[in-house]
Amino acid sequence: MHQPRIFISYDYDNDKHYKNLLLAWDENNEFDFAFSDQSADVSIQSTNADAIKRAISAKINSATHFLCIVGANTSQSGWVAWEIDKAKDLEKKLVAVKTASGNTTPSGLRNAGASWAMSFTFDAIKKAIDGA
Repeated sequence: MHQPRIFISYDYDNDKHYKNLLLAWDENNEFDFAFSDQSADVSIQSTNADAIKRAISAKINSATHFLCIVGANTSQSGWVAWEIDKAKDLEKKLVAVKTASGNTTPSGLRNAGASWAMSFTFDAIKKAIDGA
């Protein structure tokens, strides 16, 4: 079986450290993580966003899974919402994990058939990815 290729969606301003933890776990070769930090300083509504959207779309399209890190402010991120919608359009396997149980689920993940990790641990995330 091929190694899952996972696009990581996260709130750049608030949850980079969680993305970095995933990348540290990537050293074990269980997953092949991909992500985009390009959207950080560009409004989702900006005309400059078109090239970024094309680049992110290509990365999501090449992934087998879409993993959304749901932090305290993720549900308010226009970029994360756009990435979730793009992953659904491309029929990617959706996986999500909250950094804290009280974090609000982004609306695009509600009733979307996402496989949820019950905690932000390697084992829980691996189980969710394997179950997606």
